[in-house]
Amino acid sequence: MIDLTNNADDIEGPAVSIAQALVERSNRKCFLDAVFPVLLDFLGANALVMVTQKNGAWTRNHSHGDLSRIPEDLPEILIGNAIDRGSILCVDQTCVLPFPCPTSIHNGSNQSKHDGSATGNTNLGESSDRVSALVLKFDSTPTDLANRSSGTHRIAAMISSALRHIDDRQYQHRRVEQLSAVLAAAADWQRIEDDEALLRAIADTATSMLSCERASIFLWDRRRSKLIGRPALGVEGESLEVDDKAGVVGEVLATGEYKIWNADSDDGSRVNRKVDARIEFQTRSLVAVPMSGARKETIGVFEAINAIDHSFDVSDVAVLADLATHAAVAIESLRTRRKLKQNRDRLVDDAASQTELIGEHSSIELVRKNARKIAGTDLSVLVLGKNGTGKEVLARMIHYQSERRNGPFIAVNCAALVETLLESELFGHEKGAFTDANQSRSGKFELASGGTLFLDEVGDMSPGGQAKLLRVLEDKVVVRVGGSQSIPVDVRVIAATNQPLEELISQRKFREDLFFRLNVVSLTLPPLSGRGDDVLLLAQHFLKQFCYQIGRQVPELDQATIAILKNHAWPGNIRQLRNTIERVCYLCTEDVVKPDDLMLTSGSSGSSENVSLADLVDSTTLTDATKEFQVEHIHAAIESCGGNMTDAAARLGLHRSNLYRKMRQLGMQTSGE
Repeated sequence: MIDLTNNADDIEGPAVSIAQALVERSNRKCFLDAVFPVLLDFLGANALVMVTQKNGAWTRNHSHGDLSRIPEDLPEILIGNAIDRGSILCVDQTCVLPFPCPTSIHNGSNQSKHDGSATGNTNLGESSDRVSALVLKFDSTPTDLANRSSGTHRIAAMISSALRHIDDRQYQHRRVEQLSAVLAAAADWQRIEDDEALLRAIADTATSMLSCERASIFLWDRRRSKLIGRPALGVEGESLEVDDKAGVVGEVLATGEYKIWNADSDDGSRVNRKVDARIEFQTRSLVAVPMSGARKETIGVFEAINAIDHSFDVSDVAVLADLATHAAVAIESLRTRRKLKQNRDRLVDDAASQTELIGEHSSIELVRKNARKIAGTDLSVLVLGKNGTGKEVLARMIHYQSERRNGPFIAVNCAALVETLLESELFGHEKGAFTDANQSRSGKFELASGGTLFLDEVGDMSPGGQAKLLRVLEDKVVVRVGGSQSIPVDVRVIAATNQPLEELISQRKFREDLFFRLNVVSLTLPPLSGRGDDVLLLAQHFLKQFCYQIGRQVPELDQATIAILKNHAWPGNIRQLRNTIERVCYLCTEDVVKPDDLMLTSGSSGSSENVSLADLVDSTTLTDATKEFQVEHIHAAIESCGGNMTDAAARLGLHRSNLYRKMRQLGMQTSGE
């Protein structure tokens, strides 16, 4: 046996060839095919083979030259001695050159074990040296290698470093492809709305990317100390429950670290064979990583089983960890979306249940029937009817029966908006557009986008406001006051009025083109006085509603009270009835409602019937008598309309602002305009 000493040697030529091959070759095989001939020529050898130790045995990686001179049985004792001494050793025509080959970052781990198992207490990017050597074959026993030993070691180190760069370059390229695939899969997962479909999609992605037979996600049920695995092929319902301390997945859950197990490991007891027996499956290898939730708490374990044509290593851990991160986000995101959707649907259903169009009269049945027909469309609707007949209730009912039910319902009283504020209220404004515009503000059209905009009292809108509204309805875009950007809006418009629009059109007080734009479908609500027994249905409904709100028992209506309710004219319609019942619920403390509890005037229309002729005759002057009559007449109108000033003004043939002005002139108390 010859021990060659270290001496300097000229390696400039081989070094240049190695550097050139590193630049030009993209993988290990091509690089070694280029540099091994240079090494053979430099050493004067006939053949060489690179060997690497794996699981206690030596395997061939790459070879060159006359391979017939290298026997199948490798000189393992000579290889071991050369590596232990760190120098070239030769026996006859065979020499062994220790070849430190740093493992690329995708294969190395300080925690990796040669028995095939690994634990996760390390950074996946760390590297460690893999035991390798070059077995060289010469024609005769080499006698001049002593002078080439130093140069040979330096060339071997160069080749080793170049291989490290090639492996790292390939690893980074592969990681980019893997991460791109993971991100693409994660984007697809976010579109899935079903639990089982999501878990299967995640498992299928892991199976494909890791080239393994199966993958399962084990979600942790802390309360029951169980891990719920899905999908679980071969199990009824594809759901598998195991103890949260059993097997490799139990180890991962307990330690929060990844685990690898391969069949060549001597610790086969780590695998939960009860599961294999249950599903008639044989686990040969597995890798498992923890899954963390939004608060970094462990929510489960992601496991891949039976690698195809390879053993699991830490490169598979990196891929599975990436998938686990995005899988946890997708699972929690789906849970959150489902919870929010359930809450939204519950709130929408509650709101819809409070907007019923109550009544059994044929006229109401017809309105309900037509409303259901048009609810599924986006047609504009014009609701007609006297004040207090429930026009907004009908509009809300149409909204909640439509596909826009999950969108907003925005109501605007057009009669309450002066023309100077109409455009800002409906279309919004930018900061500084006018005095007191301290910040930008969205208009009602923007706020109602995706839902329904209810324009109440549209007949009272000013001519200028009508023109601006028509433009938005036609173009379906708004421009804020002071702005220049067109903002698309997706809004269904339902308008309502108690005005005879055809007469207003003939008087040039309402635009005909706006009327036809709004009046695609027309629904007319009848007055309460023409709906028969619906008065009692509504009265009972309001009784239950208000008694529930104030927490009292629902009182009964005696026969006299029922007769008064049915025979009263109800000039204020449903609004007046509602106010009457609300007053009864708060002021009547008895279990039976008597006629006096209703506090309704004997007049049916709120006219001047309550003012006696004697009172008028006894007035000192005609002016005083006229004033007193007007005061009483206005009071009666307001009372008959349930205190609604807009309705009272309409009944008296006045605009609301004019009514307030008249009341001040008569010395009457006003609550403000």
